[in-house]
Amino acid sequence: MSDGVASTGKRPQQDSGADDLAQEFVQFSVDCGVLRFGEFKTKAGRISPYFFNAGLFDDGAKLSRLAQFYARRLLASGIEFDMIFGPAYKGIPLGAALAVELARLGHNLPFAYNRKEAKDHGEGGTLVGAPLKGRVLIVDDVMSAGTAAREAIGLIEAAGATPYAMVVALDRQEKATQDGVDVAHSALQYVQRQLGLKVCSIAKLSDLMQYLGQHESQGMAVAHERVQAYRQRYGVEDV
Repeated sequence: MSDGVASTGKRPQQDSGADDLAQEFVQFSVDCGVLRFGEFKTKAGRISPYFFNAGLFDDGAKLSRLAQFYARRLLASGIEFDMIFGPAYKGIPLGAALAVELARLGHNLPFAYNRKEAKDHGEGGTLVGAPLKGRVLIVDDVMSAGTAAREAIGLIEAAGATPYAMVVALDRQEKATQDGVDVAHSALQYVQRQLGLKVCSIAKLSDLMQYLGQHESQGMAVAHERVQAYRQRYGVEDV
């Protein structure tokens, strides 16, 4: 293998059938209470029928299994990279956990993250960990506005490294907003198409829809109907 993480195979296209890893991850998220159904206000001011709160992966066992999902998806994605970057704040534990899991699998890579405020003592600055260099993978939970991604990209470029790819736990496949107005693309699509990064997600909204459809008899019928209506209103085509 190269200095970075190499592919072990391609991810199946989600519109061609079930993505077993994604379905396993959705079930895991529901079991952990990370993925919930009801009425939740998004950053864009929309009332969403579901909410993904990665902060509830809140113990060692959950975080370890989450890292396994990230690693399995990345190793099957075809994406190669040289180091991992976790943007403050949620990306820090996610990136660290992924780095540990990849090392366990034989891919020991450098890891870095940023702090929101620069230190004025010690080594100073906003970056912590390994020096940023080579092809950098950005790790996050769910991308909404894309603000954290743009900040991370700026930090990586300023350090002379290449923002190369981004992995998230859940792709909401939802229209982004610009100046309060809906646009045709999602934040993740913006990162891919306009900023040129490779993108990867453990699961997508389409996977969640499939899960809900398969579990209607287990009390998910109302959630399925509401998520479907939300997607029809705010959804984007797959990347």
